[in-house]
Amino acid sequence: MSRTGRAASAALETGTVADLTHEAEGVVRAGESDASGKTVFVAGALPGERITFRRRSFHKSHDEAELVEVLEASPQRVTPRCAHFGVCGGCALQHLDPAAQIAAKQKELEQNLLRIGNVTPETWLPPLLGPHWNYRRRARLSSRYVTKKGRSLVGFREKQGKYVADVARCEVLAEPVGSLISTLAELLTSMERRESIPQIEVSLSDGERVLVMRVLDPLGPADLDRLRAFERAHGLRILLQTGGLSTVAPLTPGPVDLHYRLDEFGLKLDFGPTDFVQVNGAINAVMVARAIELLEVGPADRVLDLYCGLGNFTLPLARRAAAVVGVEGEAGLIERARANARSNGIANAEFHVGDLSQAPDKTIPWMRGGYDKVLLDPPRVGAREVLSAVAHIRPRRVVYISCHTGSLARDLGVLIHELGFRLTAAGVLDMFPHTTHVESMAVLDRQDA
Repeated sequence: MSRTGRAASAALETGTVADLTHEAEGVVRAGESDASGKTVFVAGALPGERITFRRRSFHKSHDEAELVEVLEASPQRVTPRCAHFGVCGGCALQHLDPAAQIAAKQKELEQNLLRIGNVTPETWLPPLLGPHWNYRRRARLSSRYVTKKGRSLVGFREKQGKYVADVARCEVLAEPVGSLISTLAELLTSMERRESIPQIEVSLSDGERVLVMRVLDPLGPADLDRLRAFERAHGLRILLQTGGLSTVAPLTPGPVDLHYRLDEFGLKLDFGPTDFVQVNGAINAVMVARAIELLEVGPADRVLDLYCGLGNFTLPLARRAAAVVGVEGEAGLIERARANARSNGIANAEFHVGDLSQAPDKTIPWMRGGYDKVLLDPPRVGAREVLSAVAHIRPRRVVYISCHTGSLARDLGVLIHELGFRLTAAGVLDMFPHTTHVESMAVLDRQDA
């Protein structure tokens, strides 16, 4: 248990930062200072730096501290671009050079593969890199009217998660929304029902740019007029969500055009305002291309795409393979994938709704077909329940896309040590610059292939 009451008496200490935690805190090892002898985590400190710090919370295994002064700075320290860095919880690594950020993520992947999965790839893939700023096409922003300030705030939560960060703009949100944070806050402040909109979902596409506003109480005519004026002034579409996802509807009647293109494959993929799509459009495009390249898909191959979503990998794969089968647990995404196949003239891809949170029955239709290659793109919890099914299919190659190095390492350990695969290659993708999130990719071959 934390004992923050002792913070007032904490002395100023000096130490050298040895490492970074997975949450981007500097690590001062036990014995570096004259205090408790425990390891200390210091937010804002970088490896190699000589710092002064003051402990603020005390735990059994470690303490947490605030950074007071950097006495000797790391050559990899840079000036954060965002004026709100350190307060806003949207980013954690803007003070670290982007090349060093990706190196730290590569290190995390290496360590977790070895520590959790007891595996090391035969080859390390070069990292996939993209834009460092204004890359987020999807985000969930909080909004709150703060009586003491006399105005509304819009943005990500503060680092501690309790309050909405008071920001004027966001350097990682794609334009035009990144530059409209303060303008959006002013709009909400002017509204009569300004306390009735706690959340705004951002969806920026190659078509329209959309804001989905969660509305707790009905808005009056004056507030609706204000929102319509904001739409016209900034070239956005506003959708209102008054209840569950089925209640999302455009403020201004008419179809909403949300789509992204995968030009290398001649594809246009439509998506809904609350559908899952990858946050970073530029990285998504190169990720799809690399995954298909690594699968070594040929015109005679049958491919299984598990956790297929709206067809982000399935449809590009269909441009290269004889046939592709996509499986996803959410029926709405499967309907979207089927519609995307039709609109792109793709006849060699089929889609099935399947509960991938449990081991698939080997008698279900999509499990009965033979497959040469498998692509996995699971959520953060990983793909543990389908691993035996993948082994049963006996593909020559598997490509696994992961947004959590821990679940990836666990699953690779099972595939390699229990199910007859070898880890051919692995590497990271810079899907979330300036954050601690690590996206990675692994290639596995069947040992007897």
